[in-house]
Amino acid sequence: MKMNEWEASFEDYVQRLMDDFQVPGAVIAVAKDGELTYEKAFGYRDREKQAPIDLDTVFGIGSITKSFTCMAIMQLQEEGKLSVHDPVITYLPEFRTPDEVQTKRITIHHFMTHTLGFPPLPSLIPAMLPSLQGDPTAQELLQHFEAQCKHPIDTFEDLMAYIEKLPFELLGPAGTEFSYSNEAFGLLGAIVERVSGKTYEAYVQEHILQPLGMKRTVFHVEELGEDANTTMLYTCRMNDGVREVVRAPGWWDAPSIRAAGFLKSSARDMLRYADVYRTGGLSNGARIISGDSVSQMTAPHVRIDLSRSYGYGLGVFPFSEDYTFLTHTGGLKGMTAQMFIIPEAGVTGILLTNMDDAPITNLTLGLLNSMFGRPLETQFATFSKREVPLDYLQQCPGTYKSGEGDVVEIRFFDEAQRQLVLVIGNDVLPLCSVGEDTFLFTRHNIDSLIRFVRYPDGEIKRLAFGSRQMPKAI
Repeated sequence: MKMNEWEASFEDYVQRLMDDFQVPGAVIAVAKDGELTYEKAFGYRDREKQAPIDLDTVFGIGSITKSFTCMAIMQLQEEGKLSVHDPVITYLPEFRTPDEVQTKRITIHHFMTHTLGFPPLPSLIPAMLPSLQGDPTAQELLQHFEAQCKHPIDTFEDLMAYIEKLPFELLGPAGTEFSYSNEAFGLLGAIVERVSGKTYEAYVQEHILQPLGMKRTVFHVEELGEDANTTMLYTCRMNDGVREVVRAPGWWDAPSIRAAGFLKSSARDMLRYADVYRTGGLSNGARIISGDSVSQMTAPHVRIDLSRSYGYGLGVFPFSEDYTFLTHTGGLKGMTAQMFIIPEAGVTGILLTNMDDAPITNLTLGLLNSMFGRPLETQFATFSKREVPLDYLQQCPGTYKSGEGDVVEIRFFDEAQRQLVLVIGNDVLPLCSVGEDTFLFTRHNIDSLIRFVRYPDGEIKRLAFGSRQMPKAI
């Protein structure tokens, strides 16, 4: 492989980020028209043993799993076994929400686009309970969710029973509000299982992984046998106010929500998988889904914010005037990952790290900017500033909490009440108005948007932050 001009400066940039964030290991790989054009490993798969990383090292990919789940649904639709516009209760008659009329209207499409109307719920922690209980690094998490963790959620039936008993308010009619839902994707796994007559895991193995030759992609690393080329997991914790990155062996698992984020894979395998979206359904000499199914998966079905949309298990963002950026990230203990496809340029890429909360957006953006000849820190999108009346700003402050345990605060920076700030943990981030109810903030050199969601009378009820809608705490 010949050296690209941008590689040296990009690799310096990656190394600086890895040092700043104390990321133990990462691998980055890019292909053009299906041919590997760039690969580079940084750090170690096991820091203490200084074990190297290569294209076949297995990492967690977290929520990138969601696109595999949607691909399985599309295959079943092609076989005439379901339609994405079928009501969910056709296949999951025991599925319930707080609104019986809405329950009947929620379709598979709403599950695949996170528009079923669910706010963030606390299900993931009890779904992972058995694997958390054996993990010393998870004790704080378990204490925080103690009330939710009386019983593990082991099966799809457990998950539906748990949701039915949970007191929560729907965000709006099905199809109207985007808010990321691991529960919806867990239950897409249940639909795959009931429609195909195979377990979700077996279906994905037989219909996606095997035809693609993805021999190093598994739900459980034990399936790889004695193979040592899998990563150690690392997590961050605060020790007397100092951030440290510690070894955290033991993969978390959630049988009832596996379809939302529990695959492990290698960079080589993931490039092969990403090619399905680049080519309109073909990779490794096999047709996995039809071109029409790829078009449905990569269509911007729903807006997340002013610049981002969501297809089926894939983010759909503009990247410059000429290109579309199809992507998904994944994060869980010991992993942060991002896959991307730029179909018009014939480019696919994968970035895998072995630590949670690694700066994956910076790494991906730096890579894209380097490849496309733009300054390293160029943002995905730019927005114009807007002036906002003071009485409008005065409605925004408050604490916003999600069922997943996240808390952010909006407050005024000073007495003059002209500058709103977003408080996340120890970070106090100035907000700049860029659209109706939409504000921009910059964290770790990445621009992000938040949006206030209002009742019809104008009162603020929620904050759309990241990909979740967080209710305002009363």
